[in-house]
Amino acid sequence: MGRGAKSANGVSHIEPRQISFEEFSKHNKKDDQWLMINGKAYDVTEFAKRHPGGAKIINHYAGEDSTDAWTAFHNDKEKVSKYMKSIYVGDIIDPPQSSIQEDFRKLRQLVDSNGWMTPEPWFYIWNFCHVILLEALAVTVLWYWGANFITVVAAMLLMATSQAQSGWIQHDYGHHSVFKDLKRAHIFHHITIGFMKGASSHWWNFRHFQHHAKPNRVRKDPDIDIAYLFLIGDNLPVEFGKNKRGKMPYQFQHKYFFFLGPPLLLPIYFHLEIIYFCIKRGDWIDLALAIAFFYRLGLLFGPFFGGWGTFFFYMGVRFFESHWFTWVTQMSHLPNDVARDTETMDWFTMQLKTTCNVEPGVFNDWFTGHLNYQIEHHLFPTMPRTSFHKVRPLVMSLCKKHNIEYRDKTLYNAFADIVRMLKKSGELWYDAYYE
Repeated sequence: MGRGAKSANGVSHIEPRQISFEEFSKHNKKDDQWLMINGKAYDVTEFAKRHPGGAKIINHYAGEDSTDAWTAFHNDKEKVSKYMKSIYVGDIIDPPQSSIQEDFRKLRQLVDSNGWMTPEPWFYIWNFCHVILLEALAVTVLWYWGANFITVVAAMLLMATSQAQSGWIQHDYGHHSVFKDLKRAHIFHHITIGFMKGASSHWWNFRHFQHHAKPNRVRKDPDIDIAYLFLIGDNLPVEFGKNKRGKMPYQFQHKYFFFLGPPLLLPIYFHLEIIYFCIKRGDWIDLALAIAFFYRLGLLFGPFFGGWGTFFFYMGVRFFESHWFTWVTQMSHLPNDVARDTETMDWFTMQLKTTCNVEPGVFNDWFTGHLNYQIEHHLFPTMPRTSFHKVRPLVMSLCKKHNIEYRDKTLYNAFADIVRMLKKSGELWYDAYYE
């Protein structure tokens, strides 16, 4: 415990407990978890259960320096810091800091001082309106020309485009990159992902923030928890092969990906997962918003197709959107480093090792919702997407200084690398299984 001392005016106070980093790092057990933030230790063992972002995202950093992750996820740092006083343990007397961490934290300060974390309202207003317009056009096509093969396909594509763009918008709200206050961010996130897309805000938060905290780390990033169908990376396939694990013919996964991956992710997997998540956790508001989405869909398209016709129209929309969503969201991560979380890496190195960009451009920016700037987005998750191009040259410069690869691909190569990775990983599994 800290010792009592007297200040200049004679008032007693308790000196902070002094803790070595070696001692701190031992608090990484399930029932004993500490985080280090800005050189201070916090006991989050019980608090993790109440953490708004979920317990797992905190658990992933137990016994580690989580300064950069904490900074990246929180806009309201002063407010959050006040709540953290109750779980403060003491000061780390020898906090490690690499030259990369030092340079990145300077870059973060420059980003804040330049105002690059401040959103541009008109961009988001236009973006929201163009989604509504696309949906209105889908209805107009059917109303004006009637429901025939050509108009139905056209309406499906317009709705799929609207839904895909809604997905990028809800991503903005979910990351709190549009509004500084969390209340408005949460309200608009519920509206876009729930009422406009039929999904769950809490489900998305649960998955996505874990992905950002430890991308491409087995059992910590739910986006790569797909071994029941696909094995990815260089290490996991060999591990599964040597242990004779796996139910699929993974040597053919680069082929059956086209049938079991993009076509089914949104129409089947996500629907089942969202329903299960909401019922299991009693998320009745999220479930009600999703039901309201389907009611709205029936009002818009029921007059043209009837009940079952509207259902099949909707599944067609999700089929098209699922291809768009899957290729765009996986192109920046799956072909990169995938491993178990056995090596502690600083925030900058970890994000660059597991992430890549797709070259910028008017079409690529719109088509991907600016997720072609995946490196910048992962380094600064709450940064408005209109600022990615501003910080990009500085990130590239920092990579060059520390000899870290900054991967930037064409859209075609980014898509093709998913298939190349699946083929390579499948062969690794096969060779290890039958060696």
